[in-house]
Amino acid sequence: MDVEKLISDIKSSSVVPAKITGADKVHEFTNMDLVMKLHYIKGLYFFSSDAVEDLNIYDFKKPMFHFLELYYETSGRIRRSEDGGGRPFIKCNDGGVRIIEAKSSKTIEEWLVMNDSSVNDQLVYDQVLGPELGFAPLVFIQFTWFKCGGMSIGLSWAHVLGDVFSASNFINIWAQIMGGQLPPQSLNNSRTNNKFINPLLSTVDKLPFSLKKVDPVGDHWRITNSCKMISHSFHITEKELNQHISKIFGPKQSAKVKPFDVISATMWKILAKVRGESAEPGIVTIISKDNSCDREITQVSNNGQMISIVEANNVKVSEANVLELAKLIAEKGVDETKVVEELMEKENGTLDFVVYGANLTFVNLEKANIYGFELRGKKPLFASYNISEVGEEGVVLVLAGPENLNGKEGGRIVNLVLPEDQIERFKNELREELGVF
Repeated sequence: MDVEKLISDIKSSSVVPAKITGADKVHEFTNMDLVMKLHYIKGLYFFSSDAVEDLNIYDFKKPMFHFLELYYETSGRIRRSEDGGGRPFIKCNDGGVRIIEAKSSKTIEEWLVMNDSSVNDQLVYDQVLGPELGFAPLVFIQFTWFKCGGMSIGLSWAHVLGDVFSASNFINIWAQIMGGQLPPQSLNNSRTNNKFINPLLSTVDKLPFSLKKVDPVGDHWRITNSCKMISHSFHITEKELNQHISKIFGPKQSAKVKPFDVISATMWKILAKVRGESAEPGIVTIISKDNSCDREITQVSNNGQMISIVEANNVKVSEANVLELAKLIAEKGVDETKVVEELMEKENGTLDFVVYGANLTFVNLEKANIYGFELRGKKPLFASYNISEVGEEGVVLVLAGPENLNGKEGGRIVNLVLPEDQIERFKNELREELGVF
């Protein structure tokens, strides 16, 4: 498929805050922000023609000028401290959010039927910060109009700004302001930064299992892999998911089971089969929302996720029962969040790490409010998030499914990023295990 011809008439512009933020305003990164700096978040929303009828690019950009007064850090640019050992921070210089416009000769229905990650990549700007780090926008928003009159909106968000919950909250609030609603009064840009940890008292004596240290990247924040990483996505409906859980746990226990645990356990086993005994993933990373505070209300942007590892001790994953693996994920996770933060504090935020894909990584996004983005009171036909710049062990994201897509309701969307040579065998194993691909 010639993906180059699927979009055309590409234009680029910028939107800046309506008022000058101030020459001395800076946004300090937390330790967890800097741990995530080599990763990027990709959000994609499809809206029907009746949701965007008669709207033009100015209708979308106009409320953004005032919206960015709230989110002024997203319009800034990265700098390094001279007196802090080169620790990165954001200079809130109103450099702006980059806007991309494009057109497609396809209808949304035709596009979704293709179900091709390389095609969907055309709808979200391919962002990497650097090599001219001081000039690189942190956020790109792409508007693509389709032949049917519908539209997709693609968000490319530097993970150093915040996690998927922050990214989706960013675009949800923009849509609310566009719809005439006042922003939440509690929205603020204050940061509860990590408390200083005296390096002499640090408990970190070895690299946490959830991280992979990489060679210094300098001002070009990207990951160098030895293989090409490919995205794949599938939808498991509510009915299919319930049947799968019931088959594993039995009807009486099914109501107590978390879908994320079962889906992750199933993917873990399938990928162990795909990779073979010598490369079987014995340790996996689990990334989930930190429920210690409601960050969607109290903070504009934040990397507040919890990072845990789960080890399959004396278990051959490829032959294990999914029930056994699901219980490991639910009950045997070891929280490494504080250790990760301590390590970054000890090194003053200057070391470079891979988190997603350091181990096979499962990300729980079931509670991310991705369908909270509404235009004219209408929810997206379909919405999804993915991660780019992922390490070679791969990542699996579990999100809430659409309310109704081609007659398939609810359930979960599962997005994977894997080495290219594993994709086809993964699809075959997935078809055998779940009947989907």
